[in-house]
This record gives sequence, structure tokens and C-alpha cells, in this order.
Amino acid sequence: MKKSGLMDGAFIATLAIIISKILGVLYVIPFYNIIGEAGGALYGYAYNIYNFFLIISSAGIPLAISKITSEYNTLKQNKEKTFMFKYSKKIIHIFSIVCFLICFLGAPIIANIIVGDLTNGNSVADVAFVIRCVSFAILVVPILSISRGYMQGHKYITAPSIGQVIEQFVRVLVIVIGSFVAIKVFNLSVVQAVGIAVFGACAGAIVSYAYLLFKMRKVKNEIFTEYEEVNKEEKKKILKKLITYCIPFIIINVANTIYNFVDMVLVIRGLNHLGFPAQDIETISSIFTTWGAKLISVVTAIATGLVISLIPNIVEAYTKKDEEEVNSHFNKILQVLLYVILPLTIFLSIYATPVWSVFYNESHYGPLIFRYTILLATLDSAYIMVCSALQGLSKTKLIYTSVATGLITKTILDLPLIYLFAKLNIPAYYGAILATTIGYLLSLIIPLVTLHKKYNFSYKKTFKSLPKLILTTGILIIINLILRPLLFNHLTGRIQMLLGLALVGIISFVIYFILNKKLLVELMGEKFFKFKRKKKEN
Repeated sequence: MKKSGLMDGAFIATLAIIISKILGVLYVIPFYNIIGEAGGALYGYAYNIYNFFLIISSAGIPLAISKITSEYNTLKQNKEKTFMFKYSKKIIHIFSIVCFLICFLGAPIIANIIVGDLTNGNSVADVAFVIRCVSFAILVVPILSISRGYMQGHKYITAPSIGQVIEQFVRVLVIVIGSFVAIKVFNLSVVQAVGIAVFGACAGAIVSYAYLLFKMRKVKNEIFTEYEEVNKEEKKKILKKLITYCIPFIIINVANTIYNFVDMVLVIRGLNHLGFPAQDIETISSIFTTWGAKLISVVTAIATGLVISLIPNIVEAYTKKDEEEVNSHFNKILQVLLYVILPLTIFLSIYATPVWSVFYNESHYGPLIFRYTILLATLDSAYIMVCSALQGLSKTKLIYTSVATGLITKTILDLPLIYLFAKLNIPAYYGAILATTIGYLLSLIIPLVTLHKKYNFSYKKTFKSLPKLILTTGILIIINLILRPLLFNHLTGRIQMLLGLALVGIISFVIYFILNKKLLVELMGEKFFKFKRKKKEN
């Protein structure tokens, strides 16, 4: 296996994550048709709770282990590195069992918190059942996460990335085939079909872990030394690193899930208080927390892929005290995010109705909500990248302050803004979107300002590229606002809309690439010039 550099690793990781997310979006077309809106809401309840416990038990681990491994590699501390890996596996075994038991045994209590006194929708017993079905994945995924992070820390990005695709592929197969067979062949209930579907997370993790173990054995002489016990002082130091590195990453990731959880609970409470029908409430809640979030996750996957490659390189530069290189990495990732994610979210917002129709059929609420929530993907991606970079720079207190401020603000504002928008005759659920926007902005402004003022961080490279970004994005918007009515006012079928989206997508991409070719070549310079030299040599 070959090791990956910053942009190579970013490309591989991002591509794998995008493929995983695309698989995670495409399966909803048949799955949604099999289980319907009520089943979709039930599926969303289970997965949001699963994500919460999964993040507590494992979400911070791959990046934290990657950071520690990279640090030990840079300092040539191979014995400590091997011990850290074995030691972290023991700790996470215990932690994952505890999280599983809380999720499995506490399912009825959690279900009651979610649906409360909502009538004519999914029952507490139904929600508790699917939460229990998905909880088994918590026993497997944390161990998988440690192995993934350890390989990423050695700059082996390809194998963990392929493993991620395998995990998603198996999960999707279980979801679609399992739910179809349950309902169409065995005539089971929608609740049982959803239970089988959510168990797919466990099946996918088991297969992915088996693949990763096979790959790790191929390079075991390079990534491991002979296992030796370290002294008590070193053991305490390793444990402290595991805790101090994992917790910020957990907080970064759990914050996103809490944003969803807050919406899931407070949107249901707020709309129920305003007199919305139970079916509409569950539909709106599932759009916020599940179906819209799945489409958004394809966009944020780019940021996640960049972060996977960013952490080892930022840690290496930070460990060497090379501030200029750290700043350069940070600005490069910022520019890639701005030049890829922002235009993509705007494009999806403009075509919200056909995009939603392609994946979920026609819906009254879907496009209305998705048109604005997709724009939050830019803030969400920036939040993931900035907070992960802060962790790479060991600015943990800054992470805690920014994340807590954003989350508390979001939670406080959710219900008041929902009620305010209702009084102003604006769709009440838009209040939750505004609350999320304010929360994310605060979580971004605090660290960016602090890094600049306190640590002399410079954003000049990013600021210099903004006029070009605004101009080219403006051109993209005008072109698509002209194309949308010309094309989509005459298209009705799902296949027609999909082909129409592909056409305008290709046109937009080509125009945007031509307008920004110089900057994109600068951002991806090494790959580009290597390619040119090879062509000339041939």
C-alpha cells in the first residue's frame, strides 16, 4: 500500500466519502417507496439516536488516533505508538459496551422523550424497538474506528477509505433488500422492516472491519513494533492524550447530532403546540433530521474528506512548529471549501424542487425546507473543518467555547423563533433554520477571530480570492436562474428531471471550472504540474 500526501489523501478520502454518501442517498429512492412517510420518520428517530451514541463512543476516535499516531511517528516513538493502539482498543471495548447497554435498555425512555404526547403517529413502543435494533452497531463501529484512525495516522488513506465504501455498500444492501423482503415477501409490519433496515449498520461495520484487518496485516511490520508494556508515567501520558484528543473530536461531531436532536424534539413540540396535524409534524421533522440531512451529507462529505487528510499534516507541521505551513494548509482547505461547497449548495438550492422529486417524489414540505437547509451545508462544512483544525493545533478550550455557544444559542432560539415566524405568517419551521444558522455562525466567528487576534493567524490568501469567488458564483446563479424555468417547467417524470439535473449540472460545472481554472490549478498545483511533465516526457 502507498502512503498519501495532503491533496492525494484529501482526494482519496473525499472520493470515498462522497461515494459512501451517494450510496447513502440513492438507497432512499427505493427505501422511501417501500416504507412510506411514517416508516421514514421512524427510521429517522432510530438513526438520530444511534448517531448520538455512536459519536459518544467512536466519532472522535479516528481523527484523535490519527493525530496521536502522526505525532508519535514524527517523534519516532514507535514503542509508545504500538502500546497506544492496543491500550485504546481495551478502553473502547468497555466504553462501547456501556453505550450499547444505555441505548438498548434505555430505549423506551429515549423514545418517550422524542415523541412525547404526540398522537396518531409512531408510538413509543415502535420507536423503542427500532432504537434497540440499531444499537448493536455500537458494539462494532468503535473498534473499526480505532483501526481506521491508526492507518490514517500513518498516511494510509486508501484502505480505510475503501473500507468505508464497503461498510456503506453492505449497509445499503441490508436496508433495501431487508425491508423489501420483510414487507413484500413475509408481509411483516413497517416497524419490523425498519428494524431490519437499521440493523444494516451493524452488518456493514462487521464486513468493513474484516477488510481493514486484512489490509493491516499486510503492513504490520511498518505500522507496529513488538508489543511492550510502558512505564506507569508513560501510560498515564497516553491515557491523558487519548482523553484530551478524543473529547474535542467527540464534541465537534456530537454537536451536529445535537443540532438534529434539538430540531427533532423542539420542532415536534413547537408545531404540535401550534396545532399542526401529527402526520405533517412527523414529515417536517423527518425532512429536517433525516431525508434532507442525507442530501446535505453528500456536500459535507467533502469537508470530512479534507479533514481526514488535513489532521496528520497539520499535526506534523504544528509539532515541527512550522507556523507558516500550518497557516498555508488552513487557507488552502478554506479556499477549496469555499470554491466547491458554496457553489454546490447554491446550485442544489436553486433546483430544490426537482432534486427532492427525484429522490423522494413530489412533496409539499420537502422542497420548501430543503431549499434553505442545504445552504447550511456551507456553514456546517466550515464548522467541521475549523474545529478539526483547532484540535490539530491543540486549541481545545476554544473548541469548547465556540461549540457550546452555538449549541446553547440554537437551543434557546428554536422555539421562540418558531412561534415568532408563525405570528408573522412565515412558515413556522423556518424559525428552526434561522436558529441553526445563528448557532453555526457564532461557532465559526469565535474561533476565527480568536485565531487571528491571539495567535496571529492570517486569512489574506482566502480574502484575496473572495472577489473572484463572488463574481463567478454570481455568474453561476444567473445562468441557473435562467435555465431553471426554461427546462424544468416542461419536465414532470423522475427520469426526465434526473436527466435535466445532469445536463444543467454539467453545463454549470464546465462554465464554473473555466472561470476558476487558474485558482483551482494553484490549489491543486502539485498534481497538475506532475501531470503536465508526464505528458511532455511522453
